[in-house]
Amino acid sequence: MEKAIRNVLVVGPGTMGRGIANTFLRGGHAVTVMSRNPAKVQPFDGAVTVTGTLPEEAPDFVIESIVEEMGAKHTLFEQLETQYGGQPILATNTSGLPVDEMMARLKYPERFIGVHYLQPADALPLVEVIRVDSTTDAVLGVVRVALERNGQKALVLNRPVPGFLLNRLQHAMMHEALAMIEDGVCTAADVDACLKGALAPRMCLTGLIEQKDLSGLQVTAATHRNLVPDMHHTNTPVALLQDMVKDGHLGVSTGQGFYDWRDRDVDGYKQQVAKKLQRILDLLVE
Repeated sequence: MEKAIRNVLVVGPGTMGRGIANTFLRGGHAVTVMSRNPAKVQPFDGAVTVTGTLPEEAPDFVIESIVEEMGAKHTLFEQLETQYGGQPILATNTSGLPVDEMMARLKYPERFIGVHYLQPADALPLVEVIRVDSTTDAVLGVVRVALERNGQKALVLNRPVPGFLLNRLQHAMMHEALAMIEDGVCTAADVDACLKGALAPRMCLTGLIEQKDLSGLQVTAATHRNLVPDMHHTNTPVALLQDMVKDGHLGVSTGQGFYDWRDRDVDGYKQQVAKKLQRILDLLVE
């Protein structure tokens, strides 16, 4: 029987790693954070051990949130297996690299799983959990229980696909939206107004699929038949976004993206958004 997760090692103390550590701290786990520069890691609001080397005692669960480079992740997992053998469950928080490729070089692939947090990691109630072919039911089970202790629900994917679930849906929607913006059908502000004022409020209550059950599948099927052939089907990214990046328009970091961020209090706006998000999440729990 797989033992419950109690001791957790988070490798990588960046924005995501910090949030992940906070979730396990909230769940009552013993948390260690490993950093290349432990002296520069800001203190946590709780008993978190910060270290620059792997702990001597094997943790129950290790999740990496290091640089998105496959070579770096292979090297880390090799170090972990050399140090601990097959004792800990190993997890990756990658958002875009193929998790099955990570698994392929492991000595204990049955103890590997993808655990992808959304941003901010310690605020949103869902975590994508991705099984690979070798992941055992027992490993999946104890990871789900640990996440539940942290106040989060596992959104389980039975096999890895590029983008997992959230990014796959998000970029499918973005692809169509960018095409309409590029073709002059609507503006970026129109797209966001549609989501903020209509789709998002309704979907946060009934989702996408449940809403169609409520609306009637015969209506949805007819609309699907008529609309899908006219949509922007292509395996090529929309040029509008790619050209903006080439021209150096990167959003808030450069002051210009789809919106003009110059002379705006971006940090203040982000804080306002975070507070509103928390109020929405609190309301949905009722």
